[in-house]
Amino acid sequence: MTNLEDALVAVDAGADAVGFVFYEKSPRCVSVEAAREIVEKLPEGVEKIGVFVNDRPERVSRVADEAGLTAVQFHGDEYQRPSEYVVNRTAFFCLPVTEIVREWRQGNVFVTFSGFPNLAGVLLDSGTREERGGTGKTFAWGEAYSFVSTVGKLHPVVVAGGLTPENVGWAVGFLKPWGVDVASGVEARPGKKDPEKVRAFVRAVRDADGLRGSGG
Repeated sequence: MTNLEDALVAVDAGADAVGFVFYEKSPRCVSVEAAREIVEKLPEGVEKIGVFVNDRPERVSRVADEAGLTAVQFHGDEYQRPSEYVVNRTAFFCLPVTEIVREWRQGNVFVTFSGFPNLAGVLLDSGTREERGGTGKTFAWGEAYSFVSTVGKLHPVVVAGGLTPENVGWAVGFLKPWGVDVASGVEARPGKKDPEKVRAFVRAVRDADGLRGSGG
């Protein structure tokens, strides 16, 4: 979120969480002051999550305090050394799923955060180590299905990457994640949401989740 109007639209549509990017290279980057002004006007029950990329843990904690965040999301290489990123909030670690799945299939990696004390979940995104999230591209859900299922038995899994109102229902039904994350798929332009797309996205998630809950 970069502005209060978009954040309120998302909350009104039924989003459980809103995110704020503190990565300077992102077109969605916001200042701590701007994020705090938005957070102060949001309902208490909505999660306010800060997105960071290879930042210093002490800065992450400071920004979380100053902006009033309830959780943080590490979107860089932090997953490779999670013990160095213990901060004063629960945390999501983002994995570049296409690269990780390739290494996992070769037996070169097995991702676990069992020793991390404040884990909220694992986010699987289509970004790479060179190009972080916000690509607007999906990853190969079929190829990643076994990996998603395996990680999901250990940690809550959030699926991201190229999700839109048109495909998110299928993603929820097929991958059965704990949650989904969207940015470009509901934007009019980078950093500005399209209200109708936001509402359609949340509606599609709720509909798919209802079918999943009923065994459909």
